[in-house]
Amino acid sequence: MKLSVIIPAFNEAERLPATLDEAYKWLTQTFPDDFEIIVVDDGSSDTTVEKTQQMISDKPQLKMLVQPENRGKGAAVKRGMLAACGDIRLFMDADHSTHIRETGKVLDAIRKGAEVVIASRQHPESDISLHQSWLREHMGQSFNFIMRSIVGLDIQDTQCGFKAFSAQSAQAIFTHQKLEGFSFDVELIFLASRLGYKLVEIPVEWINEPNSRVRMIADPLLMFADVLRLRRLHKNL
Repeated sequence: MKLSVIIPAFNEAERLPATLDEAYKWLTQTFPDDFEIIVVDDGSSDTTVEKTQQMISDKPQLKMLVQPENRGKGAAVKRGMLAACGDIRLFMDADHSTHIRETGKVLDAIRKGAEVVIASRQHPESDISLHQSWLREHMGQSFNFIMRSIVGLDIQDTQCGFKAFSAQSAQAIFTHQKLEGFSFDVELIFLASRLGYKLVEIPVEWINEPNSRVRMIADPLLMFADVLRLRRLHKNL
C-alpha cells in the first residue's frame, strides 16, 4: 500500500526543510520504498522552491510541483492530490503542527473501512500540547458552529490541516473541488458526504504554530462567504 503525502507551501523557506527532514525520516522507517512526498509551492516569493529542490537529490521520494502564482492553499492541495499515485493520499501542513506519525491512526481507520479520515482537535481523546490564542481558538469554534448550521455536517473540526483519502475518494472529491482558499476544507467534507464516502474523525496530537498564515479578520469573512455558496456550487451532485 503506497502512501502519498502532500504538503502545500507558501513562503515556507524557514519551516519547511525541518518538516521535510523529520517526515522523510519517519516515512523511510515506516514505509521504506512505498511512499512519496509532494511539496506544492503556491507561488512563494521567498526561497521555498530553491531550498526544497536542494533536498530532492538526497531524498528520491521527494517531489515538487510549482504553482506559477499564489492561488491559495486549496488550489495547492488539489494539484498535489490529483498528481499523487498513492493508495492513500494525505495532506499535512508545512509547519508540522500535526506530526507525520499520526498517519498510524489514519491507517487504522482506513483498515476499518473509512474512505476519508479527518484529524480533529476537538476529539475528546486529542492531545493539544500548545493551544492557539483564546481569540483564534474561539473564532475557530464559532466557524465550525456556523459551518455545521449552514451546511448541515456533524463535524467537530473542519480546519485541522491533516486529512487523508483513499485513492478513489481523492480522485472523485478533488476533481469536483472548486474553492481555492482556506474554506476548501469544508468543501472537501461536504463533497465526501454528497458523494457517499465513509468519513471518520480521529483524535490527534497537535501543537500550535504561532506564525499562522490565516488572517484574523479577512480570511474568516472570506470563508464564511464561501460556505454560504457551497450548495449552489455543487447543486448538481
